[in-house]
Amino acid sequence: MGTWTWKLLRAGEFWLDGGAMFGIIPRPVWLKWFPASGPGAVDEAHRIPMQCNCLLLESDGKVVVIETGIGDKFPDKERALYRQERRTVQDALREVGCAPEAVSHVVCSHLHFDHAGGLTRRATPTSGPEDAPALVFPNAQVVTQKREWEDALASKSTMHKTYLRNHLTPEVRERVVLVEGEREVLPGLWVWNVPGHTWGQQAVRFTDDKGRTVVFVPDVMPTRLHARPTTNMAYDVESYTSMQERMRFLQRACAEKWVLVLDHEHGHPVFTVADDGQGWFRLEEA
Repeated sequence: MGTWTWKLLRAGEFWLDGGAMFGIIPRPVWLKWFPASGPGAVDEAHRIPMQCNCLLLESDGKVVVIETGIGDKFPDKERALYRQERRTVQDALREVGCAPEAVSHVVCSHLHFDHAGGLTRRATPTSGPEDAPALVFPNAQVVTQKREWEDALASKSTMHKTYLRNHLTPEVRERVVLVEGEREVLPGLWVWNVPGHTWGQQAVRFTDDKGRTVVFVPDVMPTRLHARPTTNMAYDVESYTSMQERMRFLQRACAEKWVLVLDHEHGHPVFTVADDGQGWFRLEEA
């Protein structure tokens, strides 16, 4: 009891504007962080590659999915805007032999479309954006912070159309479990509030079957390139809060030897944290 086996799920690539992802960092600076060409390079529209990383956890008969990705409901115009891969969390689950119906709990770090859009799906392959979507996880409870849920319903965000009604449907609402602050939602599976990107954003922590503390990192540090003091996103509701939370997060990860899984890292997304000897930290692939 209280330890979990886990697998990384890749729920689909998408691309976001580099300037928005790095906030006040000047473009000539952040461009140096990317290769000039090839995989991972910035595209002609100055977008950078992102991944919807999710986790599948199992322990004592419980099957948990952390994060759900974008899903399949965007029309072609939005898909093109984000260069969204035609891949979902359902595809990732199928590849590891897990049926969505077997999932007992879904934990979302927050409820933006790129994290919770996969809670629902097109009801049929031919259904359009105006059609009522279906639940992806019909037997699962959905765990989110109470503040995040309230803000999502009120659409409190720096971005237009990011809390979407087609993934916050009445059917999803019937399955939501609201928590406040730090809480053990299942034996050995903890969530806690990490504000800044949204006020109700949460991280997820568990002990795996190798005895390691594994933490799923939300948008306080979406990629390895965001492990810097000032790499706040323009999407953050409170940039300074994000910076402070990221510092606390890395300090604790280093001191407690956490294994981190970054939610949007396009490359290898699993890291440990070390003191860099210069007053900050470096990520090391794990």
